Amino acid sequence: MDNNRYDLLLRGGRVICPASGIDGIRDVAVRDGHIAAVQEAILPSSAAEVVDVSGKLVLPGLIDTHAHVYQYVTGRFGLNPDMVGVRSGVTTVVDQGGPSCMTLPGFRHHIAEQSDTRVLAFLSAYLVGGLEGHFYPNLYSPDGVDIDATVKAAVENRDLVRGIKGHAEIGGFARWGIKVMEMAAEISRRADLPLYVHFGQLWGLPESGANGEDANTIMERVIPLLRPGDVLAHPFTRHPGGFINEEGEVHPVIKAALDAGLKVDVGHGSHFSYRVARAAIPAGVVPYTLGADMHGYNTEVPRPAGTPDEHHDDENHPFLGQARFSLTQAMSSMMALGIPFEEVVPMVSSHPAKMLGLSDRIGALTPGFEADVSVLHDDRGRFLLRDNEDTRVVVDRLLRPAFCLRAGRRFDADSPILPQAIAA
Repeated sequence: MDNNRYDLLLRGGRVICPASGIDGIRDVAVRDGHIAAVQEAILPSSAAEVVDVSGKLVLPGLIDTHAHVYQYVTGRFGLNPDMVGVRSGVTTVVDQGGPSCMTLPGFRHHIAEQSDTRVLAFLSAYLVGGLEGHFYPNLYSPDGVDIDATVKAAVENRDLVRGIKGHAEIGGFARWGIKVMEMAAEISRRADLPLYVHFGQLWGLPESGANGEDANTIMERVIPLLRPGDVLAHPFTRHPGGFINEEGEVHPVIKAALDAGLKVDVGHGSHFSYRVARAAIPAGVVPYTLGADMHGYNTEVPRPAGTPDEHHDDENHPFLGQARFSLTQAMSSMMALGIPFEEVVPMVSSHPAKMLGLSDRIGALTPGFEADVSVLHDDRGRFLLRDNEDTRVVVDRLLRPAFCLRAGRRFDADSPILPQAIAA
């Protein structure tokens, strides 16, 4: 037996690896679950299995920086991690704020260790984490934050916890002011991890109203709390308190923040508006990373006949409005906004790997790395995309997942939540 023989050869695809500067027709060889070689031509006879991927895109395993996959514990909010991950062509997902210092052990055992997808987390600053998708705002007051316990959990679980999640939105500010954000920033500094900040209204206002708070001032008050490497989420949200002020202009503080080293993550999902994006991008708001932000309230999850709905009060949830979308659909949305495909690929590969502090092991097709590879269809024609304002755009290029390799193991893109291509 030839011990130097490859286990698998992906032959003839357009290989794009921003970290190594590769963009061209290449063959990718896998051995023992790791990338063995990336070359212009590798003999098919050198591999036990050859897969022809000509006409397809071969990328480093896609990294979804904004997922909600603490299934069951966060109620209907949490989706199945492999449905969002490997079965959608994505090899790594980052749960944003599902687990907390209280629920992290369960997240590790029942989600991260049981999934075929690599699952990481940005730990919630709140003791309750993402229960029911933050459905009950009264749980998220300063009294619901334990700085010491959260720092301890983050530091002791660095293999899994790659950052901290906080919320800066008008409903929270109207209830408690900036205190919770100050506490989240302290957790981030003490744990020496990036802080990922949600912008855009989430909870709605309390019965007493805004209590003197102005959504237009949130951004300029929060940014001074942050450090280089921290992440501003949802730049294209239509909800109050985002990157765009009431006059439809990007907040002046944003450019200075980006120049100072803060990063932008799209967090697509319920916070994506073509209208807002078209105002923000020309003003210099260019995303660094891209997350799909799918969860049980904004994603159509087929259930077997006779299965009861898992939530009793859907109509009151702020992000109700189910659809089907995916990380590759979010990539297509970025291209629809005029961002070149070659600039979108780093948003789901090398950039998130750096944000997570894992550039030495993921986000690249580097020999010796685990063989995390995403293979995509690159459809040409006329396709219809729409955002959650129901703005519709016609695009001539649509990305769809074909399959992925996770540590060399193949998973076909058969997730029931994947959108179907809609011809225009």
